[in-house]
Amino acid sequence: MLRQLANAVLFQLGWFACALGGNSYWLLSVAAIVLIHLRWLGSWAKDGKLLIAVTVFGTLLDSLLSMLGVFAFPSGSALIPLWLMLMWSLLAITLNHCLAWSAKPWWRASLLGAIAAPLSYCAGAQLAGVQLPLGRWQSLILLGLIWAVVFPALHWLASYLRNNASQRSLDRHHH
Repeated sequence: MLRQLANAVLFQLGWFACALGGNSYWLLSVAAIVLIHLRWLGSWAKDGKLLIAVTVFGTLLDSLLSMLGVFAFPSGSALIPLWLMLMWSLLAITLNHCLAWSAKPWWRASLLGAIAAPLSYCAGAQLAGVQLPLGRWQSLILLGLIWAVVFPALHWLASYLRNNASQRSLDRHHH
């Protein structure tokens, strides 16, 4: 339980560092948070592939949403800023830890994604000066629909990678 709480606190600290710090030296704290997580709460073997996959997927998803006009960043770039990419890394380190409870049944992840993710985007947009050109409510609804699918998919990916790693470990012990 203490590990789950530490994971949640680290996530929140990192989230605020990203949203408030923008592309500043505060982002170094996110690297420290991920390293602390990998050293004391998780491990590279258990979370490394998921960390990379979720960060790449999230960067592509949010960049697509930006190109489609869902987000408008102060830089004017269609590609998302580094601080938002790092938020995806922070999310990745919660999937097998403090947010693992939301994986099953699948509808729990869907419901949590549909509610929490749009609120997180909205709060992050306010703090980071990101515009929501579609309007607040339209953006919340669209993001809710997207995340009702994305969050269960991320949990599926976490489970797949976890089970695949367990199977490889068993295979090595039998040879």
